[in-house]
Amino acid sequence: MSFVTRRKNQTESAAEVRILSKIQSTVGAQPGAVTIARGMSHFGEHALGWVAIAGIGAALDAPRRRQWAGVAVGAVGSHAASIVIKRLVRRPRPNDPSVRINVSTPSKLSFPSSHATSTTAAAVLLGRLTGLPLPAVLVPPMLLSRLVLGVHYPTDVLAGSALGALSAAAVCKFEGDK
Repeated sequence: MSFVTRRKNQTESAAEVRILSKIQSTVGAQPGAVTIARGMSHFGEHALGWVAIAGIGAALDAPRRRQWAGVAVGAVGSHAASIVIKRLVRRPRPNDPSVRINVSTPSKLSFPSSHATSTTAAAVLLGRLTGLPLPAVLVPPMLLSRLVLGVHYPTDVLAGSALGALSAAAVCKFEGDK
């Protein structure tokens, strides 16, 4: 890595750490914020909460069982894609004295956020299935929760969300949607 690239990465990381610290000192300082963020973290771990919702939907809505399965496939597939990218990029999680880590993580890798990825994929697919504006309701809180918990940089959650949207689009294309 060249000096210029190293310097640019340090500057970007410093800016992201400032954003992270600000989020933790404002939103994260609200009563119950960390507890709620931890609950969201556990729900989204390995996309299992989204798979459970898809399974319940498939069990209760037989005529649209294939679309409910698509929600699970989109969530799990996007999660798997994020893991592959994490292992290629190998960006470490935030590690700065001004950032509090408020939950344990299964790895030390940060980019992209797998929670943001699977949540976005699931929200897009669930929104398509139900006709509700679920991406607007579900995605921002999950992205924010990862920052409140101090386990991702802002660009991690944004990239994860973009990957989740692409994954959902792939599922829609496979299912024959426009």
